[in-house]
Amino acid sequence: MKLPLQEVTRLAAALLAVAGPGQLVLAAESNPPVSSYHVLAHYDIGGAEKGYDYLKVDSDARRVFVAHGSRVEVLDADTGKHLGAIEHLSGAHGIEIVESIHRAFATSGTDRTVVEFDPANLQVVKTIKYFGAKPDALEFDSASGHLFVVNGGATGDITVVDPATGAIVNTVEIGGGKLEEITFDGAGRGFVNDEEKGVIHVFDSKTLKNLATWPLAPAEEPTGLAIDREKHRLFASCGNGMLAILDSTNGHLLGTAPIGPDPDGAAFDRKTGRVFTSNHDGTMSIVGEREPGKFVLLQTVTTAPGARTIALDEKTGHLYLPSGKFGPAPAPTQAAPEPRPPLIPESFGVVVVGP
Repeated sequence: MKLPLQEVTRLAAALLAVAGPGQLVLAAESNPPVSSYHVLAHYDIGGAEKGYDYLKVDSDARRVFVAHGSRVEVLDADTGKHLGAIEHLSGAHGIEIVESIHRAFATSGTDRTVVEFDPANLQVVKTIKYFGAKPDALEFDSASGHLFVVNGGATGDITVVDPATGAIVNTVEIGGGKLEEITFDGAGRGFVNDEEKGVIHVFDSKTLKNLATWPLAPAEEPTGLAIDREKHRLFASCGNGMLAILDSTNGHLLGTAPIGPDPDGAAFDRKTGRVFTSNHDGTMSIVGEREPGKFVLLQTVTTAPGARTIALDEKTGHLYLPSGKFGPAPAPTQAAPEPRPPLIPESFGVVVVGP
């Protein structure tokens, strides 16, 4: 069948362009999917806290945990009702739930601790001391049975915790720069983004030995990290507006797809095969696999200012992104060359996005 010239042009724009030997650059898809994503709701939280970071969705319990200054806010995932908070943290960052022992953990970056709490009644169980500089993202690895806490400051290492006892049991000496998000393949290998060096570090989650360092070029400054364990793919959202797709078994760069600028989060939905990135400009990029091995930008959703991190509800497929209103950014200093604008009190909340 002979296609009209206009249709040929449209299809050509969506196909992969070969950028070099063994490397594919994935183009944007001109038509979004039929079931387009859009903002479904905005859950108001408010408060005078100045900072925020990651979220965690407990799909079974229908709760959303949100790092917010010195607190972890807890919301009903379906209604946005404020259910309570874990208080007295010093710079809350990451949250993880270890379902097998009914415990949750939140990093407290400024005082280098992790707070352990009961995710059902929100009671603090203990405070675990002392981690490396600025404990940030954290994730439980089922293969080793340990909790891995990324120290995002100058130490560039990962602290290993036994979640059953709350004891620090070891350290993974990555020797990295500015470490960001971490994930695991469920078979004994861990992966962590290095924003400063533009690579992914790979380590054995049982022996804690470093296995490899995988470059991401032409993608730069990786932050958000997600994994498709079934198809063995890693997705790194990068600061220069690229999503890097790697083979998680060997680090081969399968390709890149265009996303929004300066993302700080990534999520993978195993039901749809879609990848979501939360971007600094208040947008969410949705990337999908149009054909086997061919990833394209499906849609860009306008979310809200500051909605730079993201969490997926695996039950509904909804995405949760924290946001707020901001004042003018302060003048740059040597310590803070790119200062973020301050969050206006009482403006904080969570945006919910879905099809």
